[in-house]
Amino acid sequence: MKPQLIQRYSAPERINHWIVAVCFILLALSGLAFFYPAFFWLTGVFGTPQLARIIHPFVGVLMFVAFARQFFRYWHHNLLTRDDIQWMKSVKAVMQGHEVGDTGKYNGGQKGMFWMMCACMLVLLVSGVIAWRPYFAIHLPIPLIRVALLAHACAAIALIASIIVHVYAAFWVKGTIRAMVEGVVTHGWAKKHHPRWYREVTGKPK
Repeated sequence: MKPQLIQRYSAPERINHWIVAVCFILLALSGLAFFYPAFFWLTGVFGTPQLARIIHPFVGVLMFVAFARQFFRYWHHNLLTRDDIQWMKSVKAVMQGHEVGDTGKYNGGQKGMFWMMCACMLVLLVSGVIAWRPYFAIHLPIPLIRVALLAHACAAIALIASIIVHVYAAFWVKGTIRAMVEGVVTHGWAKKHHPRWYREVTGKPK
């Protein structure tokens, strides 16, 4: 008998997520190529170094727009609660497979990741626009561009590190990848990892 399934993400939500993910991979590879000489060969992800320099910022804008759509869809699900604070204080227990608190659609770790990504995306957009040649940088002072490039690099490194943790957690919690690929989770998964969300979706008592 097949387990009952609950829809966690719709098709448009999943498509939007994967647009952000693909853009991030392209930007991370080309960005590392610009920042570290040893990785310069990664500019080949866009064909040539010249094309990578031209295309990189446009893909960055696309990623920001796609993420902005996610932001307006999910921000109200990511406001911190007492249960999230409890979850964050009990990360060791969570790592051992024990769920802590009455978790809603997202747990404390996912909410922290969401706001971290928001901050990084904003810094990347502003600093990227300031350093974007030939459209904006030519009209701005060199010292400002240097600060923008430093901020851009720091935000990019922070975002790459955060996404690595995000991907690891997705594989670590069995059933999470299925949610973003197929859009569904089992009742057991939802009840274990997101009990409050499970009750809200199914209408079942605590």
